[in-house]
Amino acid sequence: MQTGNMLELIDVSHVYVNDQGASLAVEQLNMAVRPGEFVALVGPSGCGKTTILSLLAGLLFPTRGSVLLAGVPVTGPSPQVGYMLQQDYLFPWRTIRDNAAIGLEIAGRRTKAALEAVDRLLEELGLSGAGGRYPHELSGGMRQRVALARTLATEPEVMLLDEPFSALDLHIKLQLEDLVQETLRRRGKTAVLVTHDLAEAAAMSDRVIVLGKQPGRILRELDIPEELRSASPTEARKQPGFQEVFEELWSELNRTEEGERHG
Repeated sequence: MQTGNMLELIDVSHVYVNDQGASLAVEQLNMAVRPGEFVALVGPSGCGKTTILSLLAGLLFPTRGSVLLAGVPVTGPSPQVGYMLQQDYLFPWRTIRDNAAIGLEIAGRRTKAALEAVDRLLEELGLSGAGGRYPHELSGGMRQRVALARTLATEPEVMLLDEPFSALDLHIKLQLEDLVQETLRRRGKTAVLVTHDLAEAAAMSDRVIVLGKQPGRILRELDIPEELRSASPTEARKQPGFQEVFEELWSELNRTEEGERHG
């Protein structure tokens, strides 16, 4: 049944079991992401942010509840969902072009036309002429551009971003925030970003979901004002209303941590 949402978690709880016992990671989560929406997940360490991405990607199955992609239950990884991580995981023995095309290769779609599309994608992401080079020849920021190209090459509808900029220098990080947001917006992608950086969440997303930990649960959903959403992340940071949004997120997280200390 098509619900109109691209992603949904319905009454989702997830338990990890190991030799030490069972641990409830997230509890009774209800979350929906509309087509083309960019949502950020923030919260303290241990609040289940990466667990949520793994559930959305079909890498984990919820202990209880349902995960839906375009109204259909998620039963495993899907070509409709791309996943970009903090590390680029490029193969050092493959050229940049071959690294970017690996998803197409795995899917049996490495055709001449597909490789030409990869070359155009590399050019669009500021990697013109780099296709024949190798990962060790590129900076960390350039390598993350290759990782973005690899994820986009298979044309997923949804992008899951797990702290993809956190290992980069600030000026490179800001450049990539702009590039990623602009690229996903232009292509009409739905995106979920996990980040510890509240400024990044406020600058890049349409909506920020604040999670509390142990077990992870949604404490607050904050819609980002239109004047910030319509600007690039770098420009959004300069808007008069940006500091107010940042402080609202900051105080929400502080309340969470204070509550845990005194709970």
